[in-house]
Amino acid sequence: MSDTIIGRTRGGATWTPEFVTALDAKKCIGCGRCYKVCPRDVFELVDRGEVLAADDDDDFYDDDDEMKVMTLKDAMDCIGCMSCSRVCPKQCHTHEALPG
Repeated sequence: MSDTIIGRTRGGATWTPEFVTALDAKKCIGCGRCYKVCPRDVFELVDRGEVLAADDDDDFYDDDDEMKVMTLKDAMDCIGCMSCSRVCPKQCHTHEALPG
């Protein structure tokens, strides 16, 4: 018996879902690819300033920055398909298998 959640395909093959646990807003370019491929309501596009305003890295954050970035809206809705990670050009997502 496995310690992690195990999925099963329609054909009966098993696979281990890896759920999104974090998204690095500093790497995100706001392309929206992860949002478009996600079959659930996991992501949300927001102003980068909303996400990074509390960041102490003054060289990175600019008050006049109007760029949008993706955030996790509802990580608990993730089904572990990792589609977001496959389409992300900047590899912003962190995933992990979870205990069953």
